[in-house]
Amino acid sequence: MVHLLPNDAASPFLELQGFDTCKIANAIEVLKLRLRNEGYTRPGLRCVTGGFPAIAGYAVTSKVRCADPPIRGTSHLELTDWWRKLQERPVPRIAVIEDIDPEPGQGAVLSQMHAEVLRSLRCCGVVTNGAVRNIPSLAAMSFPAFSCHVTMSHAYAHMVEYGVEVEILGLRVSPGDLIFADVHGMLSVPAEHIADILRVAREREQRLVRIIDLCRDGRFSFDRLKAEIQELENVQ
Repeated sequence: MVHLLPNDAASPFLELQGFDTCKIANAIEVLKLRLRNEGYTRPGLRCVTGGFPAIAGYAVTSKVRCADPPIRGTSHLELTDWWRKLQERPVPRIAVIEDIDPEPGQGAVLSQMHAEVLRSLRCCGVVTNGAVRNIPSLAAMSFPAFSCHVTMSHAYAHMVEYGVEVEILGLRVSPGDLIFADVHGMLSVPAEHIADILRVAREREQRLVRIIDLCRDGRFSFDRLKAEIQELENVQ
């Protein structure tokens, strides 16, 4: 598995977060790295902490239940076990938490205290199909939370597995996957192709700027537009 270096000034993380997920998804399409309807979440995720943050990092995964208390004698993992384990993963990290209840969101899988711990463990945000809480506090500490729900109680939230494949709105995420989340949802990024993905995104962006300029500066014509679009489609 390819691991990018986040602290290098030339780190692909910095450039990746300069785009939005749509432009990176387009680059992946151009390179034909997978089917066009794969690799991203279905609609439903939103950044409940406000603004338009973008986070990129390696997934640290877990599954939780919230609706009912754990049954004595079955697996009931403590958060401290997960926190200790996730330090083995490369940085930066994003906590990806699947609420596996039949009706996700009945209890919060993330609170202010939990977020403080995750941030100290170099997690840059959380993504969940469940609920989070303490929204003003999370926003104040600049810890982006992408979730499908918000709620006021953790109910019976308890971890049942960690370090396993999870599924968030149709996207399967394995521990260590490179993921990129913003206002549009969460995208899986093939880390082994990151250089080509960024190159294509960069070249397409340059051509998009030319098309936008053409539309705005009064020199617009259909012939020029057609030529610029052809240039855009030539990026490989």
